[in-house]
Amino acid sequence: MKQVHNFNAGPCVLPKEAIESAIEAIRDFDNTGIGVLEISHRTPGWERIMAETEQLWRDLLDIPEEYAVLFLGGGASTQFFNVPANLLNKKAAYLQTGVWAKKAIKEAKFYGEVEVVASSEDKNYTYIPKNYTIPQDADYFHITTNNTIYGTEIKEDMSCPTLLVADMSSDIMSRKVDIRKYALIYGGAQKNVGPAGVTFVIVRKDILGKVDRKLQTMVDYRTHIGDEPKNNSMFNTPPVFSIFVMHETLKWLKSLGGLDAMNKINKEKAETLYNEIDRNKMFVGTAQKEDRSIMNVCFVMAEQYKDKESDFMAFAKERGMVGIKGHRSVGGFRASIYNACPLESVKALVACMQEFEKLNA
Repeated sequence: MKQVHNFNAGPCVLPKEAIESAIEAIRDFDNTGIGVLEISHRTPGWERIMAETEQLWRDLLDIPEEYAVLFLGGGASTQFFNVPANLLNKKAAYLQTGVWAKKAIKEAKFYGEVEVVASSEDKNYTYIPKNYTIPQDADYFHITTNNTIYGTEIKEDMSCPTLLVADMSSDIMSRKVDIRKYALIYGGAQKNVGPAGVTFVIVRKDILGKVDRKLQTMVDYRTHIGDEPKNNSMFNTPPVFSIFVMHETLKWLKSLGGLDAMNKINKEKAETLYNEIDRNKMFVGTAQKEDRSIMNVCFVMAEQYKDKESDFMAFAKERGMVGIKGHRSVGGFRASIYNACPLESVKALVACMQEFEKLNA
């Protein structure tokens, strides 16, 4: 069987170590003789996994005690309305940098006034807006740090005059984050920290319970904060298997040396691929260079080679490249090079692009 290089945007490549541990746990979890897909979430072994998973998050991101770390269902799309339900009293401010930011804005409007402080929609989200003003009277300011569809990324932790909320679905754990600059961080796990099915929420506890409205039980973040770590996210049955794979993925990440080591690897992968895009006469990057994502690399055929797009897609597929078709709103190609995507795969894609150029340019 030929080697496959997985560049899917999510669900995506996972560490082999996490997959092997998950296979074993399906057969027998914690030497119980019962598989992790069958285990009760109220058993001591599972409570230990929940507490360890939270501690891995705290260790890797240096999360202070005043923040709760939650593992919930419903995906980041559910957080699009959970965030304003819990935080929006009068007005919220949003930065519109892509489809997911636009969807979050739509959901927030059910709860109050929403001010879009800046948008890059005018150029199909190929850049991150600059020089905008965040209204100080906003209840919070919401950003999407990495835009999977368009390949742009906010790479620094900004200072904010109000509560800063971030959707970090696709770049969490790719670099160090100054948690104290954020009031709330959330995201789907299926990029860097596990499979689909679990959503992480990191929230400063003192910002909760301040809205005037009554909240449904499951929508209120306070419902999911327990009196000790083993009770967090256990109000109802958590997505057990997804959390177990997250646990194993974060163990793998910690074994590599944590986020400093991971960020160094990620930068090398991104630089390797962007350098080839900029060198190769057949391809052009779509995002502005200063805003290029290190997680999602978007590129198209150069204008004179537009007719070769389907040829390159077939050429790459023959060589084991999987998931490089660009989103329909951008076209072309997208290589998602999340944490578990090895440098070897990036180099294989670069070699594929070079070979195609030699044969066709």
